[in-house]
Amino acid sequence: MTVTTTPAIGSAVALKCRECGTRYPLDASYACYECFGPLEVAYELGSVTRAQIESGPNSMWRYESLLPVVPGADARPGLQAGFTKLVRAENLARALGVKTLWVKDDSGNPTHSFKDRVVAVALENARRLGFETIACASTGNLANAVAAAGARAGLKSVVFVPSNLEAGKIVTTAVYGGTLVAIDGNYDDVNRLCTEVAASRNWGFVNVNLRPYYAEGSKTVGYEVAEQLGWRLPDAVVSPVASGSLLTKVDKAFREFVDLGLVDDHPYAIYGAQATGCSPVSQAFNSGQDVIRPVKPDTIAKSLAIGNPADGPYALDVVRRTNGAIADVTDEEVVEGIKLLARTEGIFAETAGGVVVATYRKLLREGRIDPGAETVLLNTGDGLKTLDAVEATSKPTMVISPSYDEFEAEYSKVVS
Repeated sequence: MTVTTTPAIGSAVALKCRECGTRYPLDASYACYECFGPLEVAYELGSVTRAQIESGPNSMWRYESLLPVVPGADARPGLQAGFTKLVRAENLARALGVKTLWVKDDSGNPTHSFKDRVVAVALENARRLGFETIACASTGNLANAVAAAGARAGLKSVVFVPSNLEAGKIVTTAVYGGTLVAIDGNYDDVNRLCTEVAASRNWGFVNVNLRPYYAEGSKTVGYEVAEQLGWRLPDAVVSPVASGSLLTKVDKAFREFVDLGLVDDHPYAIYGAQATGCSPVSQAFNSGQDVIRPVKPDTIAKSLAIGNPADGPYALDVVRRTNGAIADVTDEEVVEGIKLLARTEGIFAETAGGVVVATYRKLLREGRIDPGAETVLLNTGDGLKTLDAVEATSKPTMVISPSYDEFEAEYSKVVS
């Protein structure tokens, strides 16, 4: 069955069920009426050249022809996300005994996480569809991004989060002046409530009724990695896994660039990283299962604490197809990963970044990733958001009176 579609939005022509292929108009829908499968954006991609992309702005909008947005919109009111640094991590590579390592550092986005990318695309479609309020269910970073983007665009925002979220993420959401709703429950409880609210209120929920558009923003991470590497694909990427969407969209970006002739086809492996206290996708992968069994999250990596990940099965498909793997690490290893990246590269990652670094180290130790493979680690957020994770082990080296003699005495103990 094919449902009549609305006019194309740039190269986007319809919403398509990821399971049965039924097509729908480009409206605020997220589930197939035929089989209840999730919807995604379908495209008819025309010719795109490297020169066209390179002549665009130094933001994610240089790829607008590959996104579900109205092209040529000069006055986008959202925050200018994207085109963040790809850092050659030579010190970390030496510490881990690997050849070529990069960190895609998305902490440089406007609200210091990759969520600014997905919200930017969702916001464009919220405005197109006439929503005056944008909303979301969030583990923190998305709440920041929605509240900030709403403020910038002059839209109302209502964000729902677990009440035990890190204090830094509560403050950095509330400061933008929108409505912040804290729920006594985990993210999956919050998400269920938001699905009910979305059905009764005419709000644009970026990760519910606008989810097909929202998810496409993650492709820009993959686009940028390929462009910043000199229009080529890496051998491997290690991505954190919460819902699983980022991992799948990086793969989609690589495949689109190959199909468009923007990069040479090159085999690459996608790896997923989870915290042991919330590792349903890792558990499924390592037990050879296709079904993701929901879990109750219990980890310091709260931005990854989604016990029933919507894109988990698709993440499994990508990892298996590309000959990658998914692994998980303990909270103690997460902290070690944060500190290792900080002391080798001067990049202070939030807990999700610590998960990625620690998982990469574990994969190396277990022989599941080639140390000679050119690998990109995805750091999706800023460590200033999750200070509590490292607070206990990041203290002053010494506390002394303003005395030179005392400094010399104490410092000699440190360096001896």
